[in-house]
Amino acid sequence: MLKDNISDLMSFIIVAREGSFTRAAAQIGVSQSALSHAMRGLEERLGMRLLTRTTRKVTPTTEGTRVLERIAPRLDEIGEELQALIEMRDRPAGMIRITATDYAADTVLWPKLFPVLRDYPDLKVEVIADYGLTDIIGEKFDAGVRLGESVADGMIAVRIGPDFRMLVVGSPDYVAEHGHPGSPQELTNHVCINLRLPTHGGLYAWEFEKDGREIRVRVDGQLTFNYVGPVVAAALEGYGFGYVPESLVEEHIAAGRLVSVLEDWSPPFPGYYLYYPHRRQASPAFAVLVDALRYNP
Repeated sequence: MLKDNISDLMSFIIVAREGSFTRAAAQIGVSQSALSHAMRGLEERLGMRLLTRTTRKVTPTTEGTRVLERIAPRLDEIGEELQALIEMRDRPAGMIRITATDYAADTVLWPKLFPVLRDYPDLKVEVIADYGLTDIIGEKFDAGVRLGESVADGMIAVRIGPDFRMLVVGSPDYVAEHGHPGSPQELTNHVCINLRLPTHGGLYAWEFEKDGREIRVRVDGQLTFNYVGPVVAAALEGYGFGYVPESLVEEHIAAGRLVSVLEDWSPPFPGYYLYYPHRRQASPAFAVLVDALRYNP
């Protein structure tokens, strides 16, 4: 019975996940009618309906949902094991998908990935920029990059970057006109450049710490961005204070184009980590990538 059903079960999983015979057929490489016929045959052999079909959508029945929850993860594991076997060749090969913020991708991932990709031409890496706390298992990523405090429980975490610090910066003209804030709370009296992050439920509240005291301040201003690059550009143009990673602005500070304030409220903290599930198979390709990214102070 298993031999007869295994192929159709895998096709069912694709149909249920896609919610469409058309998209599933294109993914599998068969005609829509052939796929529909196979699903009916599977249902007849099992003696139960697995799919509810409408003119617009295909959804799993209660029994179909049970198959997705109980059987699909096991078939996924078999597929991962087979992929690991395929990758076990003299030269590490295969696709590795990583989710990271744009800043982490630019400053941590790319500088270390460049020589790896050059040395291992059969290795492919896809990096998806995302500020959300992505479910790497559900979204089928091999690994994610986040600050240490954001790594989910139950994950293997490998440090890949140095200590990290955020700084409040503004242009010399803005600071000359509006003055230095004496404390984080005084930022509410200044024009600031906001950052919208899905991980913080909307606008990011600027975080400060001094002598064990932690403060979060919600600021206001004309501009809001959803990634840090434009925040630096706006601060350089005098649109107020921005709160950004130190490495993005240290050259501007040294050149006098930006002024840093409240530095005593901005201590460094552990930087970026690569994280991945415990069950992730250590294929040669993945092992090469982890070793290349590992932080060695």
